[in-house]
Amino acid sequence: MSDIWGGYSRDGEPPAVHHCYYQRASNDAKVAQLWAYTDALSYAPGDSARLHVNSSAKQFDLLIYRDGAREEIVLQRQNIAAEFHQTPEDCSVNGCGWPVTCEIAIDPEWSSGAYVLELRAEDGEALVYHHVFLVRPGAGDKKGRLLLVAATSTWTAYNDWGGSNHYEGITGPEGRQFSPVLSLLRPWAKGLVKLPGDAPRIPLRETPAMGSPLRYPHMEWAHANGYSKKYASAGWASYDRPYLHWLEASGYAVDMISEQDLHYRSDLIDGYDCLTFIGHNEYWSWQMRDAVDNYVEGGGHVARFAGNFLWQIRFEDEGRRQGCYKYIAREQDPLRQTDESHLTTICWDAPETGRPGAQTFGLSGTRGVYAGWGGCSPRGAGGFTIYRPEHWIFEGADVYYGDILGRASRVFGYEVDGVDHVVRDGLPYATGSDGAPQNLEILALGLCSAYEADHGNGAKPFIGAEDAEFAAMALHGEATPELVDKYKRGSGMIACFSRGEGEVITAGTCEWVAGLIDGDAQVEQVTRNILNRFLK
Repeated sequence: MSDIWGGYSRDGEPPAVHHCYYQRASNDAKVAQLWAYTDALSYAPGDSARLHVNSSAKQFDLLIYRDGAREEIVLQRQNIAAEFHQTPEDCSVNGCGWPVTCEIAIDPEWSSGAYVLELRAEDGEALVYHHVFLVRPGAGDKKGRLLLVAATSTWTAYNDWGGSNHYEGITGPEGRQFSPVLSLLRPWAKGLVKLPGDAPRIPLRETPAMGSPLRYPHMEWAHANGYSKKYASAGWASYDRPYLHWLEASGYAVDMISEQDLHYRSDLIDGYDCLTFIGHNEYWSWQMRDAVDNYVEGGGHVARFAGNFLWQIRFEDEGRRQGCYKYIAREQDPLRQTDESHLTTICWDAPETGRPGAQTFGLSGTRGVYAGWGGCSPRGAGGFTIYRPEHWIFEGADVYYGDILGRASRVFGYEVDGVDHVVRDGLPYATGSDGAPQNLEILALGLCSAYEADHGNGAKPFIGAEDAEFAAMALHGEATPELVDKYKRGSGMIACFSRGEGEVITAGTCEWVAGLIDGDAQVEQVTRNILNRFLK
């Protein structure tokens, strides 16, 4: 497939590891290309999904399969008529605007889960494109079934197809600024839906030698192979998919919804004994938090194997547009000086929200962040140091005080969550100064950093001091040297607490799923302990 690439960089400089290439449709009809998106992230049984296709080829074949532990083909069509369409420059912000090519009836017999669409065509070369949507659960007994909430708002935030995401882009006054508003009516960037098995994860698998320049293998691989630099940060392929496969292969019955469903259709979670989250789960709306808080208060259980709980977002158009003003929220968010200023799309721990992140999941990205890559603890433990091995989540895992859980599989990274804490008599305790629940119990923890030190070893840090400076500004309104120093060190934790009749356990790391992918027996045992207890 002849991908159409543009380019932008984080800092405007040319080093390949920092440079990011994005895909977009060419407006030259002679260029071979095949792209697609659907009109929604998820559908109910009996709905129709509208497929929007842009192709230089006159026709394409379509294969749809449920991407579970057992791949199940549910639909095949050949020779569907296709057309070429112009694509607006601001498609990443306002959508591609392509007309509907065909409709896909969601058979009521299709079980809840993720469905991958594989489109193939010929136009002087083989063209292939992959898309994914979710099928929501229908009516029926939910007892004994897990509900996996896919991290779709974080997928959206990192999707750079068309040129812009919530990190960088072709938008803004100089054409090099992240976009505070994103459209879902565009394709997914390469790597967010499908990946080869050898695609590197972000945490370093080999300990760097003393004096080594900073390395970012996942970005190097993406650059060399034509994938989005953000493939390893978010998406179906890197996180939700391997977790679902492990769950189903382990005998769990699993239904799925999107985070937009959690926001707009929170009644879908009623009746489930356990909600579960995985991977990089960074972007949340106020209504999403309400849904989870009310669910737990009423007796629900949350198993969160995910990290970097950080940003408030807002949705529009039934979730087809997502807003997060982030670093410029205090100057540009339209709600910042209104009677809805609590919905300002800044980090949850900023005073504007009045709702610290730790109140919902026990931990927050503001008190954690990077581990195991670049210049952020690159030679760190790689796993969680165990402090309370007697807790029931460790039953049968044969862990001792001071053991490191998940070291070999590098489960601790690449972004982790923590809380302000003190250590007394060799045990950590949350201070509660950052909104952590009073009954929060810290079971394991590790060290991380929001500051990437430059040792002068021949490579410019990708992160530098930016995140520590932002945390100081967001929480205190200034980034003095003292405040930056306060926030450049953090921690990641496994913690639990109860609220009302329910309970929450958080393994605050993006990479917990790496332990399941690698078959780490101790990580698997802890995962089963939590899910089995919560499903009783």
